[in-house]
Amino acid sequence: MSTVGNFEGFQPVSLKQEGDDQPSETDRLSVEELEAGKDLVPRQISRQSSVTESTLYPNPYHHPYVSRKYFVTRPGAIETAMEDLKSHITETSGETIQGFWLLTKIDHWNNEKERILLLTDQNLLICKYDFIMLSCVELQRIPLSAIYRICLGKFAFPGMSLDKRQGEGLRIYWGSPEEQSILSRWNPWSTEVPYATFTEHPMKYTSEKFLNICKLSGFTSKLVPAIQNACKDSPGSGKGKRLSVLTEPILIETYAGLMSFIGNRNKLGYSLARGSIGF
Repeated sequence: MSTVGNFEGFQPVSLKQEGDDQPSETDRLSVEELEAGKDLVPRQISRQSSVTESTLYPNPYHHPYVSRKYFVTRPGAIETAMEDLKSHITETSGETIQGFWLLTKIDHWNNEKERILLLTDQNLLICKYDFIMLSCVELQRIPLSAIYRICLGKFAFPGMSLDKRQGEGLRIYWGSPEEQSILSRWNPWSTEVPYATFTEHPMKYTSEKFLNICKLSGFTSKLVPAIQNACKDSPGSGKGKRLSVLTEPILIETYAGLMSFIGNRNKLGYSLARGSIGF
């Protein structure tokens, strides 16, 4: 019986162990020929492995091709939203907008939702804006005099929670969580939650313009004095007089978190290009 080693189609080869930096026979011959006196400029022969250069960004959304997936970064999208909302507020209530921010709202089930926040003299407005159709879908109005507590801190979860997030956020209270019904607490689509939680939008580092409107600290610095001024104008508001700004963990009471796990990783709460469906 013939063996593989005797087959004419195979030639013996020598395998070099990984990490062996000794020069091969070909390398030695090449060096010897150069040293033999040929009229060539002596050069050092080095064997380098293939290296792929990569650039690390401080934020993954800083890359322009990634940021273009978010419709809010498309040219003129954020400007159109600002003009639409200014016109709507002026026509309906006559209020003057003091500030405009683009943040991410985190609901009581840990779902991320892209939101525009507007601050007037008397109200905080939370807008769900469709950056694909360029239209306001939902507008929540919260009287500044009703806000009695603001919490800043890192996100915290129950010990048995399977869906946790890193980072810091801001929570605004205009009602007591203890008074929230069990049905509202366990309903992911409930609109009766007496507080709102926010964190910075992922497009914060796209440009200088977005850096200014996506800063959580910038929004907080405007919100606190606006609440204090609104409370002076409405002395009958008992809750407004007890405004407190605390630094403490922000608890999100989710355990399994399957819905937020799927939604947040696919960015379902953002106006996002999802790719082609047809041909």
